[in-house]
Amino acid sequence: MADMDDFLSDTAALYGDTVPLDDGMIRYGPLVLTVAPKEGKASALANTLLADHLFSPSLLLAEFIERGIISLSGKIIVELGAGCALPSLLSSTLSEPPSLVVITDYPDDTIMKNLTANVQRNRPHVNEKCVVHARGYEWGQDVAPLLDIASTHPSHSPDRGFDVVILSDLLHFDRSHDVLLHSLLALLRRAPSARAYVAAGTYTAPHVCAHFVSAAAEAGIVLEEGEVEPVWRGELGVSGGGLDREQLGVRKGMSRWWVGRWVDS
Repeated sequence: MADMDDFLSDTAALYGDTVPLDDGMIRYGPLVLTVAPKEGKASALANTLLADHLFSPSLLLAEFIERGIISLSGKIIVELGAGCALPSLLSSTLSEPPSLVVITDYPDDTIMKNLTANVQRNRPHVNEKCVVHARGYEWGQDVAPLLDIASTHPSHSPDRGFDVVILSDLLHFDRSHDVLLHSLLALLRRAPSARAYVAAGTYTAPHVCAHFVSAAAEAGIVLEEGEVEPVWRGELGVSGGGLDREQLGVRKGMSRWWVGRWVDS
């Protein structure tokens, strides 16, 4: 019971940051995205895993991807714990997109049904130079099925793995850091150019973020924190949940982000 109480307490800290999507949808540029349903028995796990919300770090990463601050052109990328998959799906619509986008979330029927629906609904907007897959994946489990997708892609590198791994708002629950880091280490291509993009909300305690950064460094990945300007600079239209440019700037300012690379690169 104590563990559940701790979990619920941790979860409660997040809800002040969630974007309240009354119709369950957010629109970003050409994308129309839904979050997992909030009601009914099928949504219980989705609620527990927070797949039924959109949080500020996803907006921060999406804006950086739109503006090219995070450059993904021609790369092979994977997003873990993607929720509605805003950053990774947005990247697939750019004029210079990644060559492969693999979007993952916990392999629950409700969560994956929503994720798959987001991918299918937005396929008409995916650049023809980009291939998009959605897959169920639990952190810490065998990454071979994901690596197989990357290794069979025409633009794959001789180094097995992904050029980019995206972790959007996954640090809050520190009891999951070990399995999350295990997956990051197994998925990120062992090359100087490989990058991890990690974002968290300011509601995630600094010591929790520091724990993940320290653990990553010990495992061989250095995470360098970037600056965040609380002003929205994106040019694509964004709507849903009462978001306007002022609110988008506020949400952006409620986020932190890091760029990760292999320490020996």
